Amino acid sequence: MNPASIGVFDSGLGGLSVLREIRALLPHESLLYLADSKYAPYGEKPETFVEARTLQACEWLLGQGCKALVIACNTATMHAVQTLRERLPVPIIGVEPGLKPAAAASRSKVVGVLATANTLKSAKFGRLLSSLAGESRFICEAGLGLVSLIEQGDLDGPAVRERLDAYLTPMLEAGADTLVLGCTHYPFLSGTIREMVGDQLALVDTGSAIARQLARKLAEHGLCADAGALPRDRFVSTKDAAHLHAMAAALLRVDADAETAVIEPAPAF
Repeated sequence: MNPASIGVFDSGLGGLSVLREIRALLPHESLLYLADSKYAPYGEKPETFVEARTLQACEWLLGQGCKALVIACNTATMHAVQTLRERLPVPIIGVEPGLKPAAAASRSKVVGVLATANTLKSAKFGRLLSSLAGESRFICEAGLGLVSLIEQGDLDGPAVRERLDAYLTPMLEAGADTLVLGCTHYPFLSGTIREMVGDQLALVDTGSAIARQLARKLAEHGLCADAGALPRDRFVSTKDAAHLHAMAAALLRVDADAETAVIEPAPAF
């Protein structure tokens, strides 16, 4: 049994949607959430910065004693997970858009994909898309502006709805019946999307699959916490601990202390 924390990393607040699934599946594990909000969003940063900064943040998490890492950011996973696995000595679980389950679930065989610009242009995403080209047609939209609005706590305001309408309309017009939420921020918009499109689009979010993969890796490496353990969660931001505390309360309904960490100097971009 290993009582050490699991590190959960995101460029900002989106990874809280993954943390929610981990907490539900693994109630006895302690979690250390790190939001690099000082440099969010990653979806519009250079790939070299994303890779180097993700490695820097994960090295900080290891310095805090984490036994495993969840990269709860699609952009960071796409650009950095291979480097992390080569350099860091703990199990690392990444995330990626749920294209395969979406293709399997779609009846029309037209799937919408909402993701950040960086995720959509990454080589890893391109390979994943190509591998499924014969199964479905994918309509991909970069959700420009959505992450920043979610980071501000805006989940259903006019600006969010205007952007969602612009991104979802081409998908619906093309006959899509399934939507991949290809950024961990986007599950927090599920309610608004449902209000806007009803049951026209089935939503695919991989948070629960990530939690299950984490559970498998912990068991495989003998890293599970004792079933009777009392977990201790930490929430850390590189910018504004008060904002992270407020958003964790609003999005997760938890009243956990938050703190600020200085992880500098950051790579140039």
